[in-house]
Amino acid sequence: MDKGKRAIKRLSKRIRELRQAKRWTQEECAERAEMATAYLSGLERGVRNPTVKVLARLADAFHVPIAALFDE
Repeated sequence: MDKGKRAIKRLSKRIRELRQAKRWTQEECAERAEMATAYLSGLERGVRNPTVKVLARLADAFHVPIAALFDE
């Protein structure tokens, strides 16, 4: 697996962890991050490659800095 795919995989895992820590459904999280539930699902499965804008919306929803989306 190349570095890009590994990074997406780690990011998708982290997004799911943050969402579950808040006990949010995908629907709740997507609403808070102003995105479609299907898009969030794709992010969590690692099949979407989010833009910085999307990452910023997720970070705002979780009340964390963008860097926290990449922390393990």
